Amino acid sequence: MNVLIVLAHPERKSFNGGLVDVAVKQLVDEGHTVDVDDLYAEQFDPVERAEHYPYRAVVSDYFYPLNEQRAHYEKNTLPQGVQRELARLEWADLVIFQFPLWWHAQPAILKGWFDRVLVYGGRYTSRMRYDHGYYRGKQTMLSVTTGSPEKAFQPFGRAGNMVHWLWPMHASLYYVGFNVLAPQVSYGIQGGGIRYQEEADIIGHLETCKAAWVSRLKNLDSELPIPLTGWDDWDDDGVLRQTNPLRWRLG
Repeated sequence: MNVLIVLAHPERKSFNGGLVDVAVKQLVDEGHTVDVDDLYAEQFDPVERAEHYPYRAVVSDYFYPLNEQRAHYEKNTLPQGVQRELARLEWADLVIFQFPLWWHAQPAILKGWFDRVLVYGGRYTSRMRYDHGYYRGKQTMLSVTTGSPEKAFQPFGRAGNMVHWLWPMHASLYYVGFNVLAPQVSYGIQGGGIRYQEEADIIGHLETCKAAWVSRLKNLDSELPIPLTGWDDWDDDGVLRQTNPLRWRLG
């Protein structure tokens, strides 16, 4: 496979960077081709704004982001940085997003990546969404680090259910057609002076997390995506049909 790893951490020598390194080695050893997209190192601009579009599709003093994205996509005049990211996605069979959870979400640079790169008209429209999405047939997954330990992210833990934390990104990726694999979450990566383990123990914990990531990467070919509903599952109001089995699952 062609594997794109999108790294969103400002320090390349961080544990997130280390997870990228072990992933690259393992994937290359397995015979895959890997490209690392380091958003901070490449100084990706995450802020969508009028200045990105010197040619304006809508002659007005009002900035219409979606209109400009669609018009510039159709004319092949999108900003160079966005075109570079789109080419990488076109090349990839699997996209891995490597990032830490900051304030209950991905870092701002990665959120802005979604805002600018998944362009309206080019990567989604009113009908080109979900299981009819542009990237159908491609796979993606999140590799996430957290400060708190795993028990804090259980349904009754103080941090709340990790499923809920990651749902916005999973939903966005499925929205543009990706098959979304279950995330790889490395818990308890303490920092900023907050300690859950002593220094000697945390070093061993980090190595365990890396080993778990390597083990996971060895078996990606056999994994099934998260089961998400599509157009045929909804009624005309966009509500899951009464006959759909997912409507009657427990929990």
